[in-house]
Amino acid sequence: MSPRTILVDDRLHAYLVSSLREPEVLSKLREETSHHARSGMQISPEQGQFMGFLVEALGAKKAIEIGVFTGYSSIVVALAMPPGGRLVACDVSEEYTNVARRYWKAAGVESRIELRLAPAVETLAALSAAGEDGTFDFAFIDADKENTLEYYERCLRLVRQGGILCFDNALWDGRVADPADQSESTKAIRVVNEKLRTDPRVSVSLVPIGDGVYLARKR
Repeated sequence: MSPRTILVDDRLHAYLVSSLREPEVLSKLREETSHHARSGMQISPEQGQFMGFLVEALGAKKAIEIGVFTGYSSIVVALAMPPGGRLVACDVSEEYTNVARRYWKAAGVESRIELRLAPAVETLAALSAAGEDGTFDFAFIDADKENTLEYYERCLRLVRQGGILCFDNALWDGRVADPADQSESTKAIRVVNEKLRTDPRVSVSLVPIGDGVYLARKR
């Protein structure tokens, strides 16, 4: 038992990663992405396994992802859904998602993923306009931080009661706790974190895994 979260050093992190059930396709994608100029945008494998566990525990059949990058998180979610599951994946980069498409096919989940190449706010508005409010089980939000509050409000409408919203980068490499950091992204994350902490519409848990995952369950 410990009164605070254990510090994960390199040795312990290596042990943590060695304990994962990571499919080969995800391992290969992680290796390829590690050479990308923006490799830091990919979620950690331990966070991926945690998200897959959540999706499976929810029995999620419909999910939303905002921010695809090279596709690691979308594969994790799609693999955890049952046959016939649907993941609406939102991104604006054809370059990044071309890599994702290649790995979706290799993972055998391309039929479960519906890619929308457009600003996520537009895609979310279109889903609501199509009568899909309250029908999604899970949402993963990992895109531009300045629009995260807008993504939250729109996803909260789309997710059913009891569904879960998952926000990446909630700890922002520790910068959220640094008062000297007043960058727009850092300030936006602080605003979202405070909104989640005080919003009576959801139950919440801030989990120190990866770069910090804030979970919100719609009441």
